[in-house]
Amino acid sequence: MQDNELLTAQERAIKCAAFALDKKALDVKILEIKRISSIADYLVLVSGRSDRQVQAIAESVKVEMKPFDRPIDMEGVEEGRWVVIDYGDIIVHVFQEEVRRIYNLDELWGRAPQVEIPAEFLWEHKEK
Repeated sequence: MQDNELLTAQERAIKCAAFALDKKALDVKILEIKRISSIADYLVLVSGRSDRQVQAIAESVKVEMKPFDRPIDMEGVEEGRWVVIDYGDIIVHVFQEEVRRIYNLDELWGRAPQVEIPAEFLWEHKEK
């Protein structure tokens, strides 16, 4: 899609995180892995509380990203335990919380720098 040329991979990764946060995703992280791996430039790690929330988060990212990028592949939606959305230079992982703890990608990619998500997208620690 041509529109993705207007946004950098980092800007698109932030959009993926923002769209996940729109569905009340938990513990959202963007890791810059381009210097330590050739699989992608960024990983977006996201948690949901249930299979339905994981499915809703993944669907939200896919639908809202359409103006900016289309996924190469998307796996795991049916089960809703761990959905992977592959944009080539960005890979989004949407986990149920316990699945995320089991596979522990946060620690596996622990030496990757974390990209700050703008405060305007965060909801978990906002004051009411």
